[in-house]
This record gives sequence, C-alpha cells and structure tokens, in this order.
Amino acid sequence: MIHVLVTGSKGQLGLELASLKSAFLNYNFFFADKNRLDITNFKEVSTFILKNKIEVLINCAAYTNVDKAEDEPNLANEINHLAVKNLAEITKKQQLKLIHISTDYVFDGSSSIPYTENESTNPQNVYGITKLNGEKALLKVNPPNAVIIRTSWLYSSFGKNFVKTILKLSAKKESISVVSDQIGSPTYANDLAKTILQVLPLIKSSGVQIYHYANVGKCNWFQFAEEIIKLSKNKCEVIPVSSSTFNSKVKRPNFSLLNTTKIQQEFDVKIPHWKDALAVCMERLRIRAINEA
Repeated sequence: MIHVLVTGSKGQLGLELASLKSAFLNYNFFFADKNRLDITNFKEVSTFILKNKIEVLINCAAYTNVDKAEDEPNLANEINHLAVKNLAEITKKQQLKLIHISTDYVFDGSSSIPYTENESTNPQNVYGITKLNGEKALLKVNPPNAVIIRTSWLYSSFGKNFVKTILKLSAKKESISVVSDQIGSPTYANDLAKTILQVLPLIKSSGVQIYHYANVGKCNWFQFAEEIIKLSKNKCEVIPVSSSTFNSKVKRPNFSLLNTTKIQQEFDVKIPHWKDALAVCMERLRIRAINEA
C-alpha cells in the first residue's frame, strides 16, 4: 500500500483523484486542502508527511485565477512558486516521489506547432510567470523521482470551469460570444488523474522530468463551446469573436497546444480525443443532475 498525499484536494484535479480511490486500491490517499495543510509551511508539511508515512506527493494546489493574479501577484507567487520550492525541498530531504502540475501558460503562444517539453518558455502574465518560477524552483532543488506535468484548459464535472459556464449560459441565452483566436486542447481532469495514478509507480529518475498532458486534437474556445452546446442540445448560437473584443487586462497565449508524445511513449499512456473526453464528462454531469433532481 503506497501512501499518497494530494494537496489542493478541493480543486478539479484533486476531486477527480478522490473519485478514483476505489479503482486504485494499492494507494492509501491523504487529501489536504489549504485549511488542512499549509504547503508554504516547511515544518507543518514535514510533520504531516512523517506522521502519515507519506511516500508520494501529488501537488494539485495552485492559484489559478488568471485575471485576479494580476491584482494579487504576491499571493499567486506564494502558492505557485514559493510553496513549490518548499515541497521540492521536503520531498528531496524525505526521499518522496513528487508530481507537480503546471500549465501551458508558461509559453507565449507564438509557436505554430505543438510545444514540446524542451521549448523555450516565455509567460505573458502573472499567473504564467509564477507557475514558471515554481517549475524553476523545483528544477533547481532537483529532487529525485520528481515530475512536472504541464496541462491545458482543464475542466471537470467538479468545480467551476469553461464547460459548466457554457452550459449555464447556453441554457438561458439565445446567443453567446466566444473567442476563436486562441488555440489549444481541452483537458478532462479525470483523464489526467487516471494518467497520474498509472504512471506514478513507473517514475524513476535521478532528478526532475517534465511532461505534457492534454487530450488529443486541437480546437479554439469557440469550437470547444460549439461542441459543448451540441452535446447539451441547448438551442443557443455561438458567435466567434477575437480576444480583443473582451478588453482583458491579461494577455493569454494565442497558441498553446502541447505536444504529448513524450508521456505517451515513455509510459505507454493512451490519451483520448478531446471530443470523446468531453462526451464522457457531459454524460457524468447529466447523470449527476438527474440524481440530484
């Protein structure tokens, strides 16, 4: 039985990992949110790990509000950078495996082909900068058996996300406007959670390795919204617009498609197409709505 600590347990990925407990009986999970465990506190985390004989740490904790991060850079930095440095030092000292979740926002979006793990990073906003600084801190400490997984456009049947927002809006409105000039791939958090638990025993490295994970295929946010509405059968028109229409103070990458060849080949991971993954999530949402009615 492997003792696994999941931080950020109330987020989308943390909740998806919790939902898989019964399918991975070789793991004994400990789920901690910010109220149970302060990951910026070295002593508190170390004590928790020793007390519960933790062998693996999956860090899902992050400051993910991209817009708000511009106004709260210190808080974003504390969670996305300093806490990661803290966890890196703890996992190295106590010889744990570490899986840390990062983002496509470490790239500037100027590429026209999917980003590999070795591409140059150049984040364009506070969120991306703090996430990259977390990566750099982890790489500098370089604990053995540590992995950074960058992902993109995460959604789930849990929490707040783009899928749920589109479902809500399309049920009430005749038309909605969605940007069509940002390209990437949606990632169903349940697929990522399964992959994390599958590769976990296979992680064997002298330092930190970086991998990319997103569902197969590509789309823009407009196409993503269209598919959500199509599956929901809501009668709502989606109007494609440019990013400039929304006058956001945050610059987002126009192209952040991730090349996932490395994780697929090294761990024999099978990644579903984003449309298939979305259909699975939508069905789970439908069943949950019926059960809660």
